[in-house]
Amino acid sequence: MSDLPVAFALVGANDQDHMRRFLGNLKTWGLVPAVVVTDGSNLYPSVLAELWPDADHQLCVFHVIKDINKLILDAVRRMRTAMSRRGQAGRKKKRGRKGAQARAAAKRRGLTVKEKAHFVFKHRHLIVKRRENLTEEERDDLTRMLEYLPALATLRRFADRIYWVFDTPKDWHQASCRRSALVRDAAFLAVPELVKAVKQLANEKFVKLMAYLNNPAGRRVRTNNHVERTNRMFRFLEKVRYKWRGRRTLVRFVVLTLDEIWKAWTPAETTRAELPNRAKCGESQTQDPQQSSRAA
Repeated sequence: MSDLPVAFALVGANDQDHMRRFLGNLKTWGLVPAVVVTDGSNLYPSVLAELWPDADHQLCVFHVIKDINKLILDAVRRMRTAMSRRGQAGRKKKRGRKGAQARAAAKRRGLTVKEKAHFVFKHRHLIVKRRENLTEEERDDLTRMLEYLPALATLRRFADRIYWVFDTPKDWHQASCRRSALVRDAAFLAVPELVKAVKQLANEKFVKLMAYLNNPAGRRVRTNNHVERTNRMFRFLEKVRYKWRGRRTLVRFVVLTLDEIWKAWTPAETTRAELPNRAKCGESQTQDPQQSSRAA
Protein backbone atom coordinates (compact mmCIF):
# COMPACT_ATOMS: atom_id res chain seq x y z
CA MET A 1 0.00 0.00 0.00
CA SER A 2 3.06 2.32 -0.04
CA ASP A 3 2.38 3.47 3.55
CA LEU A 4 -1.11 4.64 2.58
CA PRO A 5 -3.64 5.04 5.44
CA VAL A 6 -6.72 2.96 4.69
CA ALA A 7 -8.96 3.40 7.74
CA PHE A 8 -9.29 4.96 11.18
CA ALA A 9 -11.57 4.64 14.20
CA LEU A 10 -12.36 7.08 16.99
CA VAL A 11 -12.42 5.22 20.30
CA GLY A 12 -12.78 6.10 23.95
CA ALA A 13 -10.02 3.73 25.09
CA ASN A 14 -7.15 1.97 23.38
CA ASP A 15 -7.89 -1.55 24.60
CA GLN A 16 -8.12 -5.04 23.15
CA ASP A 17 -11.88 -4.97 22.54
CA HIS A 18 -11.65 -1.84 20.41
CA MET A 19 -8.59 -3.24 18.64
CA ARG A 20 -10.43 -6.48 17.82
CA ARG A 21 -13.41 -4.57 16.43
CA PHE A 22 -11.24 -2.23 14.37
CA LEU A 23 -9.09 -4.97 12.83
CA GLY A 24 -12.16 -7.16 12.39
CA ASN A 25 -13.73 -4.43 10.25
CA LEU A 26 -10.61 -4.35 8.09
CA LYS A 27 -10.86 -8.09 7.60
CA THR A 28 -14.54 -7.78 6.70
CA TRP A 29 -13.65 -5.18 4.06
CA GLY A 30 -11.24 -7.67 2.48
CA LEU A 31 -7.86 -6.78 3.96
CA VAL A 32 -5.70 -9.93 4.14
CA PRO A 33 -2.13 -8.93 5.13
CA ALA A 34 0.85 -11.21 4.64
CA VAL A 35 2.81 -9.42 7.41
CA VAL A 36 1.60 -7.29 10.33
CA VAL A 37 4.20 -5.07 12.02
CA THR A 38 3.52 -3.96 15.60
CA ASP A 39 5.38 -2.71 18.64
CA GLY A 40 5.66 -4.84 21.77
CA SER A 41 2.16 -4.05 23.05
CA ASN A 42 0.09 -6.92 24.44
CA LEU A 43 -2.94 -5.71 22.48
CA TYR A 44 -1.93 -7.43 19.27
CA PRO A 45 -0.79 -11.08 19.54
CA SER A 46 -4.07 -12.80 20.43
CA VAL A 47 -6.15 -10.58 18.13
CA LEU A 48 -3.83 -11.13 15.16
CA ALA A 49 -3.75 -14.88 15.76
CA GLU A 50 -7.55 -14.89 15.79
CA LEU A 51 -8.14 -12.73 12.69
CA TRP A 52 -5.16 -13.52 10.46
CA PRO A 53 -3.58 -16.78 11.65
CA ASP A 54 -1.56 -17.15 8.44
CA ALA A 55 0.00 -13.68 8.58
CA ASP A 56 3.53 -13.23 9.92
CA HIS A 57 3.64 -11.12 13.09
CA GLN A 58 6.72 -8.88 12.84
CA LEU A 59 7.80 -7.02 15.98
CA CYS A 60 9.23 -3.59 15.27
CA VAL A 61 13.03 -3.87 15.44
CA PHE A 62 13.37 -0.14 16.07
CA HIS A 63 11.29 -0.32 19.26
CA VAL A 64 13.27 -3.28 20.60
CA ILE A 65 16.64 -1.61 19.94
CA LYS A 66 15.30 1.53 21.60
CA ASP A 67 14.32 -0.44 24.73
CA ILE A 68 17.71 -2.18 24.81
CA ASN A 69 19.59 1.11 24.45
CA LYS A 70 17.60 2.53 27.36
CA LEU A 71 18.78 -0.35 29.54
CA ILE A 72 22.38 0.21 28.43
CA LEU A 73 22.10 3.89 29.37
CA ASP A 74 20.65 2.87 32.74
CA ALA A 75 23.86 0.92 33.33
CA VAL A 76 25.94 3.95 32.29
CA ARG A 77 24.01 6.08 34.75
CA ARG A 78 24.59 3.62 37.57
CA MET A 79 28.33 3.36 36.87
CA ARG A 80 28.67 7.12 36.56
CA THR A 81 26.90 7.66 39.90
CA ALA A 82 29.25 5.24 41.64
CA MET A 83 32.21 6.99 40.04
CA SER A 84 30.96 10.40 41.13
CA ARG A 85 30.60 9.21 44.71
CA ARG A 86 34.18 8.04 44.71
CA GLY A 87 35.15 11.56 43.70
CA GLN A 88 33.63 12.92 46.90
CA ALA A 89 35.86 10.86 49.17
CA GLY A 90 38.96 12.20 50.95
CA ARG A 91 39.61 15.46 52.75
CA LYS A 92 37.06 18.22 52.53
CA LYS A 93 37.91 21.16 50.36
CA LYS A 94 38.94 24.38 52.02
CA ARG A 95 36.43 27.18 51.92
CA GLY A 96 36.95 30.15 49.63
CA ARG A 97 38.51 30.59 46.25
CA LYS A 98 41.61 28.74 45.23
CA GLY A 99 44.82 30.70 45.09
CA ALA A 100 47.10 30.81 42.07
CA GLN A 101 49.32 28.04 43.43
CA ALA A 102 46.33 25.81 44.19
CA ARG A 103 44.88 26.34 40.71
CA ALA A 104 48.23 25.54 39.11
CA ALA A 105 48.55 22.36 41.16
CA ALA A 106 45.01 21.29 40.23
CA LYS A 107 45.78 21.89 36.55
CA ARG A 108 48.87 19.70 36.78
CA ARG A 109 46.86 16.91 38.39
CA GLY A 110 44.26 17.02 35.63
CA LEU A 111 40.54 16.35 35.95
CA THR A 112 39.18 15.13 39.27
CA VAL A 113 37.19 11.90 39.49
CA LYS A 114 34.01 13.93 39.85
CA GLU A 115 34.81 15.95 36.72
CA LYS A 116 35.51 12.76 34.80
CA ALA A 117 32.15 11.36 35.94
CA HIS A 118 30.47 14.52 34.66
CA PHE A 119 32.19 14.11 31.29
CA VAL A 120 30.99 10.50 31.07
CA PHE A 121 27.41 11.50 31.82
CA LYS A 122 27.46 14.39 29.36
CA HIS A 123 28.56 12.11 26.52
CA ARG A 124 26.66 8.96 27.57
CA HIS A 125 24.80 8.79 24.23
CA LEU A 126 28.06 7.80 22.53
CA ILE A 127 27.87 4.39 24.22
CA VAL A 128 24.84 3.43 22.10
CA LYS A 129 25.46 5.43 18.93
CA ARG A 130 26.37 3.37 15.87
CA ARG A 131 30.10 3.44 15.22
CA GLU A 132 29.69 4.29 11.55
CA ASN A 133 27.77 7.43 12.55
CA LEU A 134 30.42 8.73 14.97
CA THR A 135 32.34 11.85 13.98
CA GLU A 136 36.07 12.15 14.63
CA GLU A 137 35.39 14.36 17.65
CA GLU A 138 32.88 11.86 19.03
CA ARG A 139 35.36 9.01 18.56
CA ASP A 140 37.90 10.95 20.62
CA ASP A 141 35.29 11.64 23.31
CA LEU A 142 34.34 7.95 23.39
CA THR A 143 37.99 6.99 23.82
CA ARG A 144 38.28 9.42 26.76
CA MET A 145 35.13 7.97 28.33
CA LEU A 146 36.56 4.45 28.18
CA GLU A 147 39.80 5.69 29.74
CA TYR A 148 37.96 7.42 32.58
CA LEU A 149 35.60 4.50 33.21
CA PRO A 150 36.89 1.21 31.71
CA ALA A 151 33.74 -0.68 32.73
CA LEU A 152 31.95 1.16 29.93
CA ALA A 153 33.83 -0.96 27.39
CA THR A 154 31.51 -3.90 28.11
CA LEU A 155 28.45 -1.72 27.48
CA ARG A 156 29.91 -0.35 24.25
CA ARG A 157 30.71 -3.85 23.02
CA PHE A 158 27.19 -5.00 23.89
CA ALA A 159 25.69 -2.13 21.87
CA ASP A 160 27.90 -3.08 18.92
CA ARG A 161 26.79 -6.70 19.14
CA ILE A 162 23.11 -5.71 19.23
CA TYR A 163 23.50 -3.79 15.98
CA TRP A 164 25.46 -6.75 14.59
CA VAL A 165 22.57 -9.10 15.37
CA PHE A 166 20.01 -6.94 13.57
CA ASP A 167 22.13 -5.65 10.70
CA THR A 168 20.54 -7.49 7.77
CA PRO A 169 21.36 -11.14 8.43
CA LYS A 170 20.90 -13.12 5.23
CA ASP A 171 18.71 -15.83 6.80
CA TRP A 172 17.26 -17.19 10.03
CA HIS A 173 20.23 -19.48 10.71
CA GLN A 174 22.71 -16.61 10.62
CA ALA A 175 20.47 -14.43 12.80
CA SER A 176 20.02 -17.16 15.42
CA CYS A 177 23.78 -17.88 15.49
CA ARG A 178 24.49 -14.21 16.12
CA ARG A 179 21.90 -14.13 18.90
CA SER A 180 23.36 -17.23 20.55
CA ALA A 181 26.84 -15.70 20.58
CA LEU A 182 25.48 -12.58 22.27
CA VAL A 183 23.28 -14.16 24.95
CA ARG A 184 26.04 -16.59 26.05
CA ASP A 185 28.70 -13.94 26.61
CA ALA A 186 29.64 -14.11 30.31
CA ALA A 187 30.78 -10.48 30.42
CA PHE A 188 27.33 -9.31 29.40
CA LEU A 189 25.56 -11.56 31.90
CA ALA A 190 27.60 -10.02 34.73
CA VAL A 191 25.87 -6.64 34.26
CA PRO A 192 22.30 -6.54 35.71
CA GLU A 193 20.96 -4.12 33.10
CA LEU A 194 22.36 -6.21 30.26
CA VAL A 195 20.68 -9.32 31.67
CA LYS A 196 17.37 -7.49 31.27
CA ALA A 197 18.37 -6.43 27.77
CA VAL A 198 19.16 -10.03 26.81
CA LYS A 199 15.61 -10.98 27.82
CA GLN A 200 14.40 -8.75 25.00
CA LEU A 201 15.89 -11.39 22.69
CA ALA A 202 14.07 -14.36 24.22
CA ASN A 203 13.37 -17.20 21.78
CA GLU A 204 9.65 -16.53 21.36
CA LYS A 205 10.21 -12.81 20.82
CA PHE A 206 13.23 -13.25 18.55
CA VAL A 207 11.20 -15.33 16.10
CA LYS A 208 8.84 -12.38 15.64
CA LEU A 209 11.74 -9.93 15.38
CA MET A 210 13.14 -11.90 12.46
CA ALA A 211 9.84 -12.73 10.75
CA TYR A 212 10.74 -10.33 7.93
CA LEU A 213 13.39 -12.82 6.75
CA ASN A 214 10.56 -15.03 5.45
CA ASN A 215 9.85 -12.51 2.70
CA PRO A 216 11.81 -11.73 -0.50
CA ALA A 217 14.61 -9.21 -0.03
CA GLY A 218 12.68 -6.45 -1.81
CA ARG A 219 9.63 -6.83 0.42
CA ARG A 220 11.18 -7.03 3.87
CA VAL A 221 9.65 -4.63 6.39
CA ARG A 222 10.86 -4.80 9.99
CA THR A 223 9.77 -1.46 11.53
CA ASN A 224 6.58 0.54 11.86
CA ASN A 225 8.40 3.88 11.82
CA HIS A 226 6.03 5.24 9.16
CA VAL A 227 3.18 4.61 11.62
CA GLU A 228 4.99 6.43 14.40
CA ARG A 229 5.67 9.42 12.16
CA THR A 230 1.96 9.71 11.37
CA ASN A 231 1.08 9.34 15.05
CA ARG A 232 3.39 12.24 15.84
CA MET A 233 1.87 14.26 13.02
CA PHE A 234 -1.67 13.88 14.39
CA ARG A 235 -0.56 14.55 17.97
CA PHE A 236 1.12 17.75 16.83
CA LEU A 237 -1.91 18.84 14.82
CA GLU A 238 -4.13 18.21 17.81
CA LYS A 239 -1.81 20.04 20.20
CA VAL A 240 -2.04 23.30 18.26
CA ARG A 241 -5.86 23.12 17.99
CA TYR A 242 -7.15 23.71 21.49
CA LYS A 243 -10.80 23.83 20.41
CA TRP A 244 -10.95 20.12 19.62
CA ARG A 245 -13.59 18.92 22.03
CA GLY A 246 -16.29 17.03 20.17
CA ARG A 247 -16.32 13.77 18.27
CA ARG A 248 -17.59 15.44 15.11
CA THR A 249 -14.68 17.91 15.06
CA LEU A 250 -12.12 15.14 15.45
CA VAL A 251 -13.63 12.92 12.78
CA ARG A 252 -13.96 15.76 10.29
CA PHE A 253 -10.37 16.85 10.73
CA VAL A 254 -8.95 13.32 10.40
CA VAL A 255 -11.06 12.70 7.28
CA LEU A 256 -9.88 15.95 5.68
CA THR A 257 -6.24 15.17 6.52
CA LEU A 258 -6.47 11.65 5.11
CA ASP A 259 -8.21 12.99 2.03
CA GLU A 260 -5.17 15.18 1.33
CA ILE A 261 -2.92 12.14 1.68
CA TRP A 262 -5.07 9.99 -0.61
CA LYS A 263 -5.20 12.71 -3.28
CA ALA A 264 -1.41 12.99 -3.26
CA TRP A 265 -1.00 9.23 -3.76
CA THR A 266 -0.95 7.57 -7.19
CA PRO A 267 -0.20 3.81 -7.29
CA ALA A 268 1.82 3.78 -10.51
CA GLU A 269 4.01 6.84 -10.07
CA THR A 270 4.37 7.80 -6.41
CA THR A 271 7.54 6.78 -4.59
CA ARG A 272 8.43 7.14 -0.94
CA ALA A 273 10.55 10.21 -1.66
CA GLU A 274 7.68 11.96 -3.51
CA LEU A 275 5.13 11.54 -0.74
CA PRO A 276 4.70 14.49 1.64
CA ASN A 277 5.77 13.95 5.23
CA ARG A 278 2.14 13.80 6.29
CA ALA A 279 1.47 10.92 3.91
CA LYS A 280 3.35 8.20 5.73
CA CYS A 281 0.91 6.26 7.84
CA GLY A 282 0.04 2.75 8.80
CA GLU A 283 -1.76 3.21 12.05
CA SER A 284 -2.22 6.47 13.89
CA GLN A 285 -3.81 7.64 17.08
CA THR A 286 -4.71 11.15 18.18
CA GLN A 287 -5.63 11.86 21.76
CA ASP A 288 -7.93 14.29 23.49
CA PRO A 289 -9.02 14.25 27.16
CA GLN A 290 -11.94 11.93 26.43
CA GLN A 291 -11.34 10.29 23.08
CA SER A 292 -8.66 8.91 20.80
CA SER A 293 -8.47 8.18 17.09
CA ARG A 294 -6.81 5.22 15.38
CA ALA A 295 -6.10 4.85 11.69
CA ALA A 296 -4.54 2.04 9.76
